[in-house]
Amino acid sequence: MMEEKIEIDIVILSYGQTEELKNTTINCINSLVTSENPDQIKFNIIVVESEKKMQPYQYEHSITTYPEQEFGYHRYMNIGIDMTSAPFICICNNDLIFHPGWATEILRPFHQFQDVFSASPFCSVHHPKMGFKMNDGLKLGYRIRYEVSGWCLFFRRDILRLMGKLDENYIFWCADNDYANTLWVLKLNHVLVTSSIVDHLENKTLKLQTPERQNELTEMEGVYLGKKWKHRTGEGWVSLML
Repeated sequence: MMEEKIEIDIVILSYGQTEELKNTTINCINSLVTSENPDQIKFNIIVVESEKKMQPYQYEHSITTYPEQEFGYHRYMNIGIDMTSAPFICICNNDLIFHPGWATEILRPFHQFQDVFSASPFCSVHHPKMGFKMNDGLKLGYRIRYEVSGWCLFFRRDILRLMGKLDENYIFWCADNDYANTLWVLKLNHVLVTSSIVDHLENKTLKLQTPERQNELTEMEGVYLGKKWKHRTGEGWVSLML
């Protein structure tokens, strides 16, 4: 049990272009606000909504903002982060279900270890397929969809002083790759917390887009990622025999 109330800023990206997708965000928020004792943990929820036709609608329990800027995953996350000030930040997709006690569990390693800066929760649907077990301790690493769950990233605000803002060149795909690479280069430890359960419903928004729009959101991301990181990580280097 924590002695004083902890504040966590939650930034959720939403695209309520259909009633189904709007309800996806509502269900996400409802699961979040009922997941913890509000006397111990306070969630400051920012929803960054892409569907401008919904204005001035406000999701319950949140501040909902409608950016004028064109959509970009990191661009919209930065907008949400700039609206917050708590010592812990969690950036999320809207297609998540938060299980009771998830935040209490994900906070534990941050209180126990000063050198843990970032974490992801365990998805009971996805992570067992990747060889992980629930309630099996902390798993240190930077692999996407393994230790790094791009749909839910929890970190100390202080790391932004080292990392800077999230790279807004990423429109959708590869944003989590860039985040993980940045942590790795800066030697900032990231852990998968297998006792913190947040389930991911897997790209509900992307799957409802037209094939053309899906290509717009994804086609150039890998190219930019490669240009930015291959020379930094040594990928593709060939050893010269002298």
